[in-house]
Amino acid sequence: MNSRLRCDQFTLAYDQVEVVRQLSLEIPTGQITTLIGPNGCGKSTLLKGLARLLPPKSGAAYLDGKAIHQQSTRYVAQQLAVLLQSPEAPEGLTVRELLALGRYPHQGFFGVISSEDEAKIDDALQMAGICHLAERPLGELSGGQRQLAWIAMALAQDAEILLLDEPTTFLDMVHQLEVLSLLERLHQQQHRTIVLVLHDVNHAARFSHRLIALKDGQIVRSGSPGEIVTRELLAEVFEIEAAIVNDPHTSSPYCIPLRPLATSLAG
Repeated sequence: MNSRLRCDQFTLAYDQVEVVRQLSLEIPTGQITTLIGPNGCGKSTLLKGLARLLPPKSGAAYLDGKAIHQQSTRYVAQQLAVLLQSPEAPEGLTVRELLALGRYPHQGFFGVISSEDEAKIDDALQMAGICHLAERPLGELSGGQRQLAWIAMALAQDAEILLLDEPTTFLDMVHQLEVLSLLERLHQQQHRTIVLVLHDVNHAARFSHRLIALKDGQIVRSGSPGEIVTRELLAEVFEIEAAIVNDPHTSSPYCIPLRPLATSLAG
């Protein structure tokens, strides 16, 4: 597998409580990979570890073959952009000013915005479809517009690898599809490597090339959506009984939850 980002025997913990345990994986370059699993299984923690935001208790994450925690912050930020849940920005910041923050890894010593920075910001605004919002303060935007602005900031960073934790959380169906369609275009037009954390299994199956199913901080199975979204795996990972049909528009598997398993109710 062609992979710029991977981890080996990765263990991540909060206050000595291990959340991810001795996990090894490779992220396929130029594809959309989505982490799925129940609440508390370690999806967001793993993403933070891959992004160098959480130091490992043991093992390591590797970017371009070198341990990511031993590489410079600037180099990592030039290669990898990350968007966590519920990001915050200084009061009164406009959308264009937010995107300018994404250019920081590429700026010189004095942090002056160059013509190249401006061009990258304009490209990101256009790709996200929010050129008309460029001068609007973030506080005046709807939830969906703000999320597109944050994703545009990650685009302005011009990193080949994007890590996004629940980018559709708290969005209505229209804005969820806008965000996921934007990421799909990014892959198709720019061949970006994208890693997502998603709760919605059907969105994950529709928009991803590869799924990684987690439970209790370990990988249960990884593979194509057709290999992962099965009755057996959903029962093992999510403890639900489900019917699986093919999406008539995309041919991707579609999960219809039926009921929780009796073992889940007993627990």
